[in-house]
Amino acid sequence: MSGTEHLFSRSLIEIIKKDLGSKTIQKIENRLFEKFGLSLSQSVEEFHSLDLVLREFFGKGADAIERKMFEKIFVIKSKKSNDPWYSLSDEYVNSIILEAYGDMDKRKILESVSETPKIINDILKDCNLPRTSGYRKINNLIDEGLLLKTGHIEIDNKKISEYLCIFNNLKINIEKSKMTIDVQFSKSEQLRSPILQSV
Repeated sequence: MSGTEHLFSRSLIEIIKKDLGSKTIQKIENRLFEKFGLSLSQSVEEFHSLDLVLREFFGKGADAIERKMFEKIFVIKSKKSNDPWYSLSDEYVNSIILEAYGDMDKRKILESVSETPKIINDILKDCNLPRTSGYRKINNLIDEGLLLKTGHIEIDNKKISEYLCIFNNLKINIEKSKMTIDVQFSKSEQLRSPILQSV
């Protein structure tokens, strides 16, 4: 699972329920459970499963349905670059990002792993954070989808996970009381996210 799938999941579920209606959602949920043993909310976080079921129901029309859903959360500002900018307009997604960057400790954590993956102990040392509250904040960032497990290192024959921020760059824009956040996702996130690859 990628960070964007987790970050976008709650908003995507609401959009799917609103756009497809209760009868269609019930059929999709039944098929997801029958085929993969997943609920709708689980399938959003494992988007390839939901994509397969939508294609069973809608054929090639699934592309348009997915694109329409994603456009309610983000749009690509520029496809030309190897590191495209995405404009995030979903209020819930933006509130998660703003809250994380508004918390000084969480901001330090995200900045610490914005370019190079690190294990949690190294993040805590870099940010000079106490273990208990530092672990809690790191786990919160993982749960929200802002930190991504990218691999592991071995120390004393134990595999220890490394984490990376899902963003390389971020800009906050406020124009006439409308807020958007523009982001460049990390290469690792772009490669792992079926959502980003499908647009």
